[in-house]
Amino acid sequence: MIICERKPIDEIKSFIAGKKKVLLVGCRGCVTVCNAGGTKEVEILAALLRLDAQKEGIELTVDEFTLERQCDPEYVDELAGLVEKGYDAILSMACSVGPQFLSRRYPKQDVYPSLNTCFIGGALAHGVWTEHCQACGNCIIHHYGGMCPVSRCSKSIMNGPCGGSSNGVCEISKDVECVWHLIASKYMDEGRLAEFAPIQPIKDWSKSRDGGPRKIVREELVK
Repeated sequence: MIICERKPIDEIKSFIAGKKKVLLVGCRGCVTVCNAGGTKEVEILAALLRLDAQKEGIELTVDEFTLERQCDPEYVDELAGLVEKGYDAILSMACSVGPQFLSRRYPKQDVYPSLNTCFIGGALAHGVWTEHCQACGNCIIHHYGGMCPVSRCSKSIMNGPCGGSSNGVCEISKDVECVWHLIASKYMDEGRLAEFAPIQPIKDWSKSRDGGPRKIVREELVK
């Protein structure tokens, strides 16, 4: 899941300063799950912007719409009828892919991001999300008991822990687990530590970010 959080309200207000009609667009994908950009969050932000404009004596219309996804052209097309009404700006409440897709589909519109895209992760508890993946393009977690040292080790060490952890906690913060402690503990508990002993080869980073924007084409789906 892509984890996002809303930008500071003052930053969002700076995007629409001097504008009178704004379309606020949410997304029912990842940002709904992490409580950052779903229908509820769209309603809250719209209300905040309207109240702030009213308090400052500014004329501002904020319309709301939530798409199934902002990363899919067929859903982005659903905004065409609204966009034709004419807006001074579109505020996207999606991960950074959303405003880019909106900008491409509606090139004459000013589109602004209302969220900061933080990381790929999952929920530890209600309202708590942590990073578990850096989308490096070549998953190697099967070598590490199903855990990712690239994203979960503070130093992305892939061949054993550093000397900076203590009692299962990383030296950078008492709130950060040492993933190498977790990996080693799992193998020890299962009596499989010998399987973990071999040094892993240097990671293949060729599928990561060095070759420009990545692209996947599934021929069986291409019409």
